[in-house]
Amino acid sequence: MTLAVYPGSFDPFTLGHRNILLRSLKIFDEVIIAVGVNQNKKTLFTPQERVKMIENEVMNIDLPKNNKVKVECFEGLIVDLARKHDAISLIKGVRGPVDYDYEAQMAGMNTVMCPDLETIFLMSKPEFSFIHSSLVKQISLMGGDVTGFVSESIKNELKLKSKK
Repeated sequence: MTLAVYPGSFDPFTLGHRNILLRSLKIFDEVIIAVGVNQNKKTLFTPQERVKMIENEVMNIDLPKNNKVKVECFEGLIVDLARKHDAISLIKGVRGPVDYDYEAQMAGMNTVMCPDLETIFLMSKPEFSFIHSSLVKQISLMGGDVTGFVSESIKNELKLKSKK
């Protein structure tokens, strides 16, 4: 069984994230969506809320036969989580050159810390290349419509947060 870890803050989980997950499942038998807890990053949703939202998303996805998806929080180094689960790869979605520059640096650091862990870059499909969680949050908090960026259930969660 091949296992990969798909790390991110996922605040919120967008249609672009979902697309990367589905494409990852064509390569790997199991994917762990690792919801990062970064004390330096201001998030709208708590780690537990993000995990729950993603678990609900995964339940509504028609997964390829024999594929598994798990969702869990992690704090610290992603290579430690990957080792814990005997993952062979990290999945990173890349929207463009800015993402690639940052992710390539991270991949280099991760390779030094864990030489057997491969980072797989999946380019966003054009229809998702402009979707950024931060922009989705901003649009939602300003009362805008985020249809086309997130699922209906996450859109509803964003509306609830916007009212608080």
